[in-house]
Amino acid sequence: MSDLEHTLARLREALGDAQVLTGEAISPRHFSDWTRHAPACPAALILPLDTHQVATALRICNAAGQSIVPQGGMTGLAGGAVPRAQDIALSLERLCGIEEIDLASATVTVKAGTLLQDVQQAVADAGYLFPLDLGARGSCQIGGNIATNAGGNAVIRYGMTRDLVLGLEVVLADGRVLNLMNKMIKNNCGYDLKQCFIGSEGTLGVITRAVLRLAPQPGPTTTLLCALPDYPSAVGFLRRLQRSAGTPQAYELMWQDFFRMGVSWLDNPVAPMPDHHPLYVLLESSASSEMLEQTLQNAMDAGEVVDAVIAGSQSQARNLWKIREATAEFPVRLAPLNFDISLPIGQIGEFADLCRRRLDQRWPGNHSLYFGHIGDSNLHLTVDLNSLPQPSPVFEVEDLVYRAVGELGGAVSAEHGIGLLKREFLHHSVSHEALEVMAQLKRSFDPNGILNSGKILG
Repeated sequence: MSDLEHTLARLREALGDAQVLTGEAISPRHFSDWTRHAPACPAALILPLDTHQVATALRICNAAGQSIVPQGGMTGLAGGAVPRAQDIALSLERLCGIEEIDLASATVTVKAGTLLQDVQQAVADAGYLFPLDLGARGSCQIGGNIATNAGGNAVIRYGMTRDLVLGLEVVLADGRVLNLMNKMIKNNCGYDLKQCFIGSEGTLGVITRAVLRLAPQPGPTTTLLCALPDYPSAVGFLRRLQRSAGTPQAYELMWQDFFRMGVSWLDNPVAPMPDHHPLYVLLESSASSEMLEQTLQNAMDAGEVVDAVIAGSQSQARNLWKIREATAEFPVRLAPLNFDISLPIGQIGEFADLCRRRLDQRWPGNHSLYFGHIGDSNLHLTVDLNSLPQPSPVFEVEDLVYRAVGELGGAVSAEHGIGLLKREFLHHSVSHEALEVMAQLKRSFDPNGILNSGKILG
């Protein structure tokens, strides 16, 4: 009996045959994430039912030196949950459910495999809002959201996932269960260990439960689409909004080429305003209509906004959002190479110009698109590989973009994580000394290196 067969036998004995799958019993959806990068059937798939089974599985695998890849909803965009053929995948999908909604402390306690959409609906029914929201809400799991420190459209107002987590339960590589569950906002008892696991992409431990902060349900919101003359106006308009009407729920910037493309992909491709403006911003605000209209008029008088459309109904608002949500069609209509980067807000416009110029110099006629949630310093860039020479120069494009990010003091990942796809470029944003400390932390939590080996640090 091989070492792997012996380990699988121990796992089946401890967890039961139904919780340990191999071969054709493993669904292909566990082979890769939404990137479809390097799909591989893992050596086995573990489906634990509770924290005790997670701890038992890790204890057995750690003793055998068997590598484990934690998996959530497999909606990641950095290859963080992609297994190798020699790995055992550990899916949290059966470890799901909402344990408690505490109205007094405005928290919800959930198991890691719970879908984000289910959490949103449950707390909405109780009169609260869980502010984290992203397009994969119906597929992604809370544990994965926490492990990748997910962002989304509402970060500008409510913060990243890191800002929404009060407590965690985490299973360490050796099977110890770390109880960091907490409902208090103020808890200053030594090191805040939960922060080590938020954004660590399953390389330091497996998150099994969480206590999440809730917010009051916002009032009715107004959706606006505004045309802007230049990037400084986009920043100026945002700050004007924040001063007079409060921070908006969303502030989504689209460069001209993205806006034109998004409109052309609509079922009824009629632009809600002329498409010759350099930039467009789609925003949502819960401020009063009178306050918004006055703020908008002041911005137009100052030259920050040159045209605007205010949605008069939910249907009109949805139609405006369809332009921004054209990204969902990228995998079908393009051969997208996606970048999720962060830069100081004042330099995002400079970066977009610099990157576009360098791409045009290197590959004349390339098709690149720029858009993002600039209020939280996040820019997305997509290059259509169909517009480049074949075979596609993927590494060369990535190197060009990430070098520019480093030059302007930005981050090679804003909200998607590092995983497999960005680890070669992490040095553009993280110093050598900091990378060494990260490696030391990894060895401290996972001395045998069994947890998500090869991710982030290689």
